[in-house]
Amino acid sequence: MTFAILEDGPDVLNSVPDEYEMWLSKAFQIRRTYFQDTLYCYSPTGYPYRIPAHGHTNPHNFASLSVTGTSCSLHCDHCDAKLLKGMESTITPEQLFHACQKVKERGGEGVLISGGSDTQGHVPLDQFIDAIKAAKEKLGLKVVVHTGIVSEETAIALGESGIDAAMLDIIGDDVLAQQVYHLEEGSARMAKSLDVLKEQGIPIAPHVLVGLNYGTLTGELEALDMIASRNPDAVVIIALNPLPKTPMANVSPPTPEMIGRIMTITRLGLPRTPLLLGCARPIGDHKVQTDLHAVKSGMNGIAYISQEGVDAAQELGLSPVFKDICCSLAPIDLSSESSP
Repeated sequence: MTFAILEDGPDVLNSVPDEYEMWLSKAFQIRRTYFQDTLYCYSPTGYPYRIPAHGHTNPHNFASLSVTGTSCSLHCDHCDAKLLKGMESTITPEQLFHACQKVKERGGEGVLISGGSDTQGHVPLDQFIDAIKAAKEKLGLKVVVHTGIVSEETAIALGESGIDAAMLDIIGDDVLAQQVYHLEEGSARMAKSLDVLKEQGIPIAPHVLVGLNYGTLTGELEALDMIASRNPDAVVIIALNPLPKTPMANVSPPTPEMIGRIMTITRLGLPRTPLLLGCARPIGDHKVQTDLHAVKSGMNGIAYISQEGVDAAQELGLSPVFKDICCSLAPIDLSSESSP
């Protein structure tokens, strides 16, 4: 029987602990049915990372670049441009290509190209297309682009540039999109962005942020249903991480179990799709517990995994493989895996 995200998902969300454990077991068996036993452990080098099982071998392997520096016109309640501060500023095409050259010269594999949005949710990528294409064709780098809401014209240009993957957040509730992202008709425009990127043959790795509504669930299942209908190349689950000096600074994030329930629903509803737990999520013990739910719910990969997550994966018969790149490149890693 096919699992329908909107129809069956509430059963997982509302299940008592013993029932949730049964859902987890079912999700993990689905993962085992359709994928090999590799657990990809991603650690792009924008932030230092070291656990007993792994540390960055090249701190320049996968850089995060912002084409707007620290500027963003949306001022979303959960971020308010704070996440851009961890990226290298490349506000001209020349600066962007030079940063890509540095990655190549230092033996790196690729870059994430991101940036803040204008008031309509667009990352201003058009003027950078030639530099992006050069990074692919002249330097041979892997390139992931955070597009934001994207026009058909920009999608065509990105497709012609040969990028390896496009990522964007998907919100399944228009009211929430307006309240938090300050976007009108945000859900429909995000869905259209997925469509135009897919039409250009660009691998899409949409992100769903659990707890975006000030730590509570609103629209996550609708977002997943929207994504599932578009045959994504990967889906990345992330979680609210309240940041200082933002409107959500004092909000309690969703619990690891609640994130786990969303991951379980995602695996049950998308049995053959690469699923990842992304890097944007709370740290500390919260992160450790979330990692354990990710392993048990059948995720294919985890970004910045804890040692406890590695240990749990091995106990379940999985083989962790570490890659110092963005988890949105998972379709490349999983393309060789066979499924029945």
